[in-house]
Amino acid sequence: MEKMLFASMMCADYGSLKDEVKALESAEIDVYHVDIMDGSYVPNFGMGLQDLEYIRKATKKLVDVHLMIENPSRYVDFFAAKGVDIIYFHPEADVHPARTIDSIRGKNIKAGIALNPGTSLEFVKPLLGIVDYILVMTVNPGFAGQKYLEYVNEKIEELVELKEKKGYTYELVVDGAISPEKISELSKVGVKGFVLGTSALFGKGKYEEIIPELKKL
Repeated sequence: MEKMLFASMMCADYGSLKDEVKALESAEIDVYHVDIMDGSYVPNFGMGLQDLEYIRKATKKLVDVHLMIENPSRYVDFFAAKGVDIIYFHPEADVHPARTIDSIRGKNIKAGIALNPGTSLEFVKPLLGIVDYILVMTVNPGFAGQKYLEYVNEKIEELVELKEKKGYTYELVVDGAISPEKISELSKVGVKGFVLGTSALFGKGKYEEIIPELKKL
């Protein structure tokens, strides 16, 4: 399975965002991953809208937004207008998640749900057949630099089994403390996408050397 590597832009050097995007572009990153937080759903504030706008203008590659916010349905039109390609939201933060998925896809944008470590599969099973991506959080959302939660592996394996059994078309993406070792391990299980932060990409050296090596794993 060909991997998709997502650069977690929350971990980028904001003193030189232009240079960061240029270097990632040259290194053939697949997706720019932008975390949006409201300080309510998670106890932190994420990237600025100006950062998202700059990244979108600077690249023709995929740009996604991970909405860690309350009532995400209210902002589908807003982020669609920013030109993003994928929108993830947390179903438990939304009153009518199925309707929100339909709204996202109605904008010709890929729809994804984000699952916290504590979110049960039973809660989201009705949605699995109508989403394009499932973003599995392997740390508790809101902060970079956390430790990978091994117990989430069981959920990942169940999602792979459900996809094969039911013929679902979603792609699995993992986010949180994703090291090269985890990329190697989880790609064998059936995970397609990997959000890269400080465990595998940022602060680890030259992107044009790191990214091709990660794609080989």
